[in-house]
Amino acid sequence: MPLPRLILASTSPYRRELLTRLRLPFDTIAPGVDETPAPGEAPAALAVRLAIAKAAAVASAQPGAVVIGSDQVATVDGRAIGKPGDFERARAQLRLLSGREVEFHSALAVTDGQRTVHADIVTQCRFRPLSDAAIDHYLRAETPYDTAGSAKAESLGIALMESMRSDDPTAIIGLPLIALTGMLSGFGLDPLTQAGAGR
Repeated sequence: MPLPRLILASTSPYRRELLTRLRLPFDTIAPGVDETPAPGEAPAALAVRLAIAKAAAVASAQPGAVVIGSDQVATVDGRAIGKPGDFERARAQLRLLSGREVEFHSALAVTDGQRTVHADIVTQCRFRPLSDAAIDHYLRAETPYDTAGSAKAESLGIALMESMRSDDPTAIIGLPLIALTGMLSGFGLDPLTQAGAGR
Protein backbone atom coordinates (compact mmCIF):
# COMPACT_ATOMS: atom_id res chain seq x y z
CA MET A 1 0.00 0.00 0.00
CA PRO A 2 1.44 3.41 -0.91
CA LEU A 3 1.71 5.90 1.93
CA PRO A 4 -0.77 8.78 1.95
CA ARG A 5 0.73 12.04 0.75
CA LEU A 6 2.09 14.00 3.73
CA ILE A 7 2.08 17.79 3.59
CA LEU A 8 3.51 20.32 6.02
CA ALA A 9 1.28 23.41 5.90
CA SER A 10 4.19 25.77 6.44
CA THR A 11 7.11 27.38 4.68
CA SER A 12 9.11 27.65 7.93
CA PRO A 13 12.63 26.28 7.44
CA TYR A 14 12.71 25.31 11.14
CA ARG A 15 9.60 23.15 10.92
CA ARG A 16 10.75 21.64 7.63
CA GLU A 17 14.11 20.66 9.16
CA LEU A 18 12.39 19.12 12.18
CA LEU A 19 9.97 17.07 10.07
CA THR A 20 12.84 15.61 8.03
CA ARG A 21 13.99 13.88 11.23
CA LEU A 22 11.04 11.48 10.95
CA ARG A 23 12.30 10.36 7.50
CA LEU A 24 8.84 10.31 5.95
CA PRO A 25 8.51 11.86 2.48
CA PHE A 26 6.59 15.13 2.59
CA ASP A 27 5.83 18.30 0.66
CA THR A 28 5.43 21.83 1.97
CA ILE A 29 2.63 24.23 1.02
CA ALA A 30 2.07 27.72 2.40
CA PRO A 31 -1.34 27.79 4.12
CA GLY A 32 -2.06 31.49 3.54
CA VAL A 33 -3.94 31.90 6.84
CA ASP A 34 -4.57 35.28 8.51
CA GLU A 35 -2.80 35.06 11.88
CA THR A 36 -4.52 38.06 13.48
CA PRO A 37 -5.78 37.23 17.00
CA ALA A 38 -9.50 37.44 17.59
CA PRO A 39 -10.62 40.06 20.15
CA GLY A 40 -9.97 38.72 23.65
CA GLU A 41 -8.52 35.45 22.34
CA ALA A 42 -6.28 33.66 24.83
CA PRO A 43 -2.75 32.90 23.57
CA ALA A 44 -3.16 29.11 23.85
CA ALA A 45 -6.50 29.25 22.02
CA LEU A 46 -4.91 31.40 19.30
CA ALA A 47 -2.09 28.90 18.74
CA VAL A 48 -4.51 25.94 18.51
CA ARG A 49 -6.95 27.79 16.23
CA LEU A 50 -4.17 28.79 13.83
CA ALA A 51 -2.65 25.29 13.74
CA ILE A 52 -6.05 23.82 12.86
CA ALA A 53 -6.78 26.57 10.32
CA LYS A 54 -3.43 26.08 8.56
CA ALA A 55 -3.92 22.32 8.28
CA ALA A 56 -7.54 22.72 7.09
CA ALA A 57 -6.66 25.38 4.50
CA VAL A 58 -4.17 23.10 2.77
CA ALA A 59 -6.24 19.91 3.20
CA SER A 60 -9.23 21.50 1.46
CA ALA A 61 -7.17 21.82 -1.74
CA GLN A 62 -5.31 18.50 -1.39
CA PRO A 63 -7.88 15.69 -1.05
CA GLY A 64 -6.54 12.44 0.34
CA ALA A 65 -3.44 14.05 1.86
CA VAL A 66 -2.50 14.05 5.53
CA VAL A 67 -1.71 17.67 6.46
CA ILE A 68 0.23 19.03 9.43
CA GLY A 69 -0.44 22.53 10.76
CA SER A 70 1.49 24.16 13.56
CA ASP A 71 1.67 27.52 15.29
CA GLN A 72 3.58 28.92 18.24
CA VAL A 73 2.68 31.74 20.61
CA ALA A 74 4.86 32.95 23.48
CA THR A 75 3.16 34.35 26.58
CA VAL A 76 4.25 36.29 29.63
CA ASP A 77 1.73 37.20 32.36
CA GLY A 78 -0.98 35.78 30.09
CA ARG A 79 -0.12 38.23 27.30
CA ALA A 80 0.79 36.97 23.83
CA ILE A 81 4.27 37.79 22.54
CA GLY A 82 4.42 37.33 18.78
CA LYS A 83 7.08 37.58 16.09
CA PRO A 84 8.88 40.91 16.46
CA GLY A 85 9.50 41.62 12.77
CA ASP A 86 12.41 44.00 13.32
CA PHE A 87 15.35 44.90 15.58
CA GLU A 88 13.61 47.49 17.77
CA ARG A 89 10.61 45.28 18.54
CA ALA A 90 12.90 42.31 19.22
CA ARG A 91 14.97 44.41 21.62
CA ALA A 92 11.80 45.50 23.44
CA GLN A 93 10.64 41.87 23.66
CA LEU A 94 13.90 40.62 25.14
CA ARG A 95 14.00 43.48 27.64
CA LEU A 96 10.50 42.45 28.72
CA LEU A 97 11.43 38.75 28.94
CA SER A 98 14.77 39.28 30.73
CA GLY A 99 14.83 37.36 34.02
CA ARG A 100 11.25 36.16 33.60
CA GLU A 101 9.44 32.90 32.94
CA VAL A 102 7.81 32.65 29.53
CA GLU A 103 5.38 30.01 28.28
CA PHE A 104 5.63 28.90 24.68
CA HIS A 105 2.47 27.27 23.30
CA SER A 106 3.43 25.04 20.36
CA ALA A 107 0.13 23.94 18.85
CA LEU A 108 -0.12 21.07 16.41
CA ALA A 109 -2.95 19.83 14.19
CA VAL A 110 -3.13 16.89 11.78
CA THR A 111 -6.03 16.34 9.38
CA ASP A 112 -6.95 14.25 6.35
CA GLY A 113 -9.87 16.53 5.55
CA GLN A 114 -12.31 14.22 7.35
CA ARG A 115 -10.83 13.95 10.82
CA THR A 116 -8.65 16.40 12.75
CA VAL A 117 -6.60 15.89 15.90
CA HIS A 118 -4.74 18.61 17.75
CA ALA A 119 -2.60 19.31 20.79
CA ASP A 120 -0.93 22.21 22.60
CA ILE A 121 2.54 21.40 23.91
CA VAL A 122 3.70 23.92 26.51
CA THR A 123 7.34 24.78 27.21
CA GLN A 124 8.25 26.90 30.23
CA CYS A 125 11.42 28.91 29.68
CA ARG A 126 13.11 31.10 32.25
CA PHE A 127 15.20 33.76 30.58
CA ARG A 128 18.50 34.84 32.09
CA PRO A 129 18.80 38.45 33.26
CA LEU A 130 19.94 40.12 30.03
CA SER A 131 21.94 43.33 29.70
CA ASP A 132 21.25 45.68 26.80
CA ALA A 133 24.71 44.84 25.44
CA ALA A 134 23.92 41.11 25.50
CA ILE A 135 20.54 41.66 23.84
CA ASP A 136 22.01 43.81 21.08
CA HIS A 137 24.85 41.35 20.44
CA TYR A 138 22.41 38.44 20.24
CA LEU A 139 20.04 40.25 17.90
CA ARG A 140 22.82 41.24 15.51
CA ALA A 141 24.24 37.71 15.53
CA GLU A 142 20.92 35.87 15.16
CA THR A 143 18.35 38.29 13.63
CA PRO A 144 15.45 36.30 15.17
CA TYR A 145 12.74 38.60 13.83
CA ASP A 146 10.57 35.74 12.48
CA THR A 147 10.48 33.89 15.82
CA ALA A 148 7.94 34.25 18.65
CA GLY A 149 9.65 35.84 21.63
CA SER A 150 12.79 36.71 19.60
CA ALA A 151 14.54 33.57 20.83
CA LYS A 152 15.81 30.87 18.46
CA ALA A 153 16.33 28.04 20.92
CA GLU A 154 17.70 25.78 18.16
CA SER A 155 20.78 28.00 17.86
CA LEU A 156 22.33 30.90 19.83
CA GLY A 157 18.99 31.70 21.46
CA ILE A 158 19.54 28.78 23.84
CA ALA A 159 22.11 31.01 25.59
CA LEU A 160 19.28 33.37 26.57
CA MET A 161 17.76 30.62 28.73
CA GLU A 162 18.37 29.84 32.38
CA SER A 163 16.09 26.79 32.35
CA MET A 164 13.54 25.03 30.17
CA ARG A 165 10.80 22.52 31.02
CA SER A 166 8.72 20.58 28.49
CA ASP A 167 7.45 17.10 27.66
CA ASP A 168 8.93 17.51 24.16
CA PRO A 169 12.32 19.15 23.50
CA THR A 170 11.40 19.85 19.86
CA ALA A 171 8.27 21.84 20.80
CA ILE A 172 10.23 25.02 21.51
CA ILE A 173 11.61 24.98 17.95
CA GLY A 174 8.07 24.93 16.56
CA LEU A 175 7.08 21.37 15.67
CA PRO A 176 6.55 18.95 18.61
CA LEU A 177 7.80 15.67 17.11
CA ILE A 178 6.84 13.42 20.03
CA ALA A 179 3.18 14.45 19.83
CA LEU A 180 3.32 14.49 16.03
CA THR A 181 4.61 10.91 15.83
CA GLY A 182 1.61 9.69 17.81
CA MET A 183 -0.80 11.70 15.70
CA LEU A 184 0.64 10.52 12.38
CA SER A 185 0.40 6.90 13.48
CA GLY A 186 -3.34 7.40 13.78
CA PHE A 187 -3.42 8.38 10.09
CA GLY A 188 -1.42 5.37 8.89
CA LEU A 189 2.01 7.02 8.95
CA ASP A 190 4.44 5.44 11.39
CA PRO A 191 8.04 6.75 11.25
CA LEU A 192 9.35 3.66 13.03
CA THR A 193 8.11 1.25 10.36
CA GLN A 194 7.76 3.43 7.27
CA ALA A 195 10.69 5.87 7.41
CA GLY A 196 12.40 6.08 4.04
CA ALA A 197 9.46 4.49 2.20
CA GLY A 198 8.18 6.13 -0.96
CA ARG A 199 4.65 7.20 -1.72
